[in-house]
Amino acid sequence: MSSLNPLLKTLPTSVAPRLDQGLTQLGIAVDEHQRQQLLGLLALLHKWNRAYNLTAVRDVDDMVSRHVLDSAAVLPYVQGPRLLDVGAGPGLPGIVLAILAPQLDVTLLDSNGKKVRFQRQAVMELGLENVTPVQARVEQFEAAAFDQVISRAFASLVDFVTLTRQLPSADGQWLAMKGPGADDELRDLPAGIRLYQRHLLEVPFEAAQRQLLILDVESKM
Repeated sequence: MSSLNPLLKTLPTSVAPRLDQGLTQLGIAVDEHQRQQLLGLLALLHKWNRAYNLTAVRDVDDMVSRHVLDSAAVLPYVQGPRLLDVGAGPGLPGIVLAILAPQLDVTLLDSNGKKVRFQRQAVMELGLENVTPVQARVEQFEAAAFDQVISRAFASLVDFVTLTRQLPSADGQWLAMKGPGADDELRDLPAGIRLYQRHLLEVPFEAAQRQLLILDVESKM
């Protein structure tokens, strides 16, 4: 990870302690290699965001909580091993989860060229061998079935499930990261799809309510 050292030096001194504290609050233990990868992701995101407008979050301290810790909060519910991140944007939550759980095989899917270019650069610079960025529209994407399909900010639940209906395996799951107002969307779920689990997420340094909705096929018992 020595190649990341010059990049890490561009981060404000407040970033690393904030990341460490947030991971501790989430109960997530990382080794130094993973820590450096997460800090490297933040540095790359901050650097690229100035030119390419990858995210509306401009302050790198806010990126710690709103992007990295928000993504990390769902780790206990991610089993994989094959995980598809739909509408991944700059690689969130997929890259964070791939760093925290190296046993995962993560595919990042997005139709936005500049965001996928960032994904590829991040994968290369962070040395992530378990991440595959793909530029394609979800309705045109074909691949072997995934154990879990996750979305952080892709679409409504109805669109999320409908557009990815053929992508989870027979006993696979959809993982939808949502704010507080998802009950109306749940009432509109397609026939045969059920809410399997709902988990409230406590994201360090964030007051806004977050939740993870896990969906599956209703006939699966």
